Amino acid sequence: MSGGVYGGDEVGAIIFDVGHQSLRVGYGGEDTPKAEIPTTLGIWEDTIETPDGNQTVRKHYNIDVTAIQVRKKEMDLISLMQDGMIEGWDMFERLTEYAYKQRLHALPEHHPILMTECPWNTRLKREKLLELMFERFNVPAMYICKNAVLAAYANGRSTAMVVDSGATHTSAVPVHDGYVITQGIVKSPLGGDFITMQCRQFFEEKDVELSPACLVANKDVLRERETPRWTRKPGPQPTSSWLSYMVRELLQDFQINVLQVSDSPYDEDVANTLPMKRYEFPTGYNDDYGSVRLMIPEALFDPSNVKGVGASILGVGPLVTTSVGMCDMDIRPSLYGSVVVTGGNSCLQGFSERLNRDLASKTPPSMRLKIISANSSSERRYGAWIGGSILSSLGSFQQMWLSRQEYEESGKLILERCA
Repeated sequence: MSGGVYGGDEVGAIIFDVGHQSLRVGYGGEDTPKAEIPTTLGIWEDTIETPDGNQTVRKHYNIDVTAIQVRKKEMDLISLMQDGMIEGWDMFERLTEYAYKQRLHALPEHHPILMTECPWNTRLKREKLLELMFERFNVPAMYICKNAVLAAYANGRSTAMVVDSGATHTSAVPVHDGYVITQGIVKSPLGGDFITMQCRQFFEEKDVELSPACLVANKDVLRERETPRWTRKPGPQPTSSWLSYMVRELLQDFQINVLQVSDSPYDEDVANTLPMKRYEFPTGYNDDYGSVRLMIPEALFDPSNVKGVGASILGVGPLVTTSVGMCDMDIRPSLYGSVVVTGGNSCLQGFSERLNRDLASKTPPSMRLKIISANSSSERRYGAWIGGSILSSLGSFQQMWLSRQEYEESGKLILERCA
């Protein structure tokens, strides 16, 4: 395909960055995504009568933040992602359709599309994605790129050690000259959801009632630690998956506002000198939090003290050193010299500083260590999307698109051209 077709400014590429928690979508060349849509959908079924007198089951989907917060008696909230890969293809199709129609107000056949994928995505899923976008959405051209490579590009690097800490896991992915070194990928199941689970256990031990704001009709003004007095909004009893998702959202807000990563390994005496931080729950319950602010996120860097976590699970620092050790000797200095931090979980205050400290004590003296972490939390959260936005608007990239014509001629074999 000639670069002239999509090389100009007339038709912008659309970037789809699919993460476990949300889909970030927007136009190439822009600074931030146009929309961030949860990859968890509300699904319920009802039975309708067909004209010939038979009954058929019809599936309904609630998509986006406002829609999934609506309480429905039979509505389950289901994620279309598993281990960073697309699992629910029917749901993904609905989500993509919604993104085009409601958030981008764009026609798929008018825009080339750049999709991100996790470095361990399978060939079968890549082929299915290619088929869906070309045959169902009729896109004129597309490209699939590893999110670690794009996160490196977003930080001005083509060779880097990308530390991506997201909802379900934290991974260390070595990237060399724009290609992922597959044998060097190291993953840990400790991510944002694990921290949320730790928060939940902490509040359950303290008998704190966790009720999401969408269930609270009104509340009394309370003094510190007083038993909440609040009334529940009338409505149907929600499903357990709905309630669990809403409580997780509440705990994530607590994480963002209260927790921070300690500069050095957790020490209770040091943690107790930290200023207290107040947090109020939707029910009106409020309290000041001190040492627990450092204690909960410590598990990311030192999981050895956490009950139920196996000894084989690595903290963030050892993830990086293990990954670098699995790469060729020649590129190790350039990997240590460009450690890129990205992912929503890396927005925890002090995350990059702690990683820097942990790695500094383990990096060989001959190596120069440099941690690259974007200043704003949105840049760390949207690292892969921003990299895709930059890549799709480069003139030198335009001949890389996989065109519809090539797909019709060669089929799924054209995937070989995607890094």
